[in-house]
Amino acid sequence: MLIGLTLGQIKKMEESGRLILENLIKLTRSSEKKFKLGNFKGALDDKIKANAILKSKSCDEKMIQKYKKELSSLYSSKFDLIFDHKLKIDETKINEIVKMLEQKSKERLKNLDYKGAIKAFRRAEKYFLN
Repeated sequence: MLIGLTLGQIKKMEESGRLILENLIKLTRSSEKKFKLGNFKGALDDKIKANAILKSKSCDEKMIQKYKKELSSLYSSKFDLIFDHKLKIDETKINEIVKMLEQKSKERLKNLDYKGAIKAFRRAEKYFLN
């Protein structure tokens, strides 16, 4: 895939990827701060932006893995019931739960329940982690 590209083009691609990852991490940290301060709408807005970037074609698997590592550090907890639950279910079930939680988040957002929407979104992210 990189055959025919100049060194300059490759460096620009790497720089672009680094900037995308930095933006993802910045949005995630911003969302966490807003959540802890009780600004649930702002926290949700940042999560939605980060999720849009993650689902775009500009994110590759390597970037997603680095993002998951960042989420792991943010959500690390001594008592993590979701982590325990993930050990007992398969990948298909995990994907179903994530979709259900994302749908729940959208429904809560429609009802202007920002706190409920961000909580469901954060729970979905925890299933997304390794």
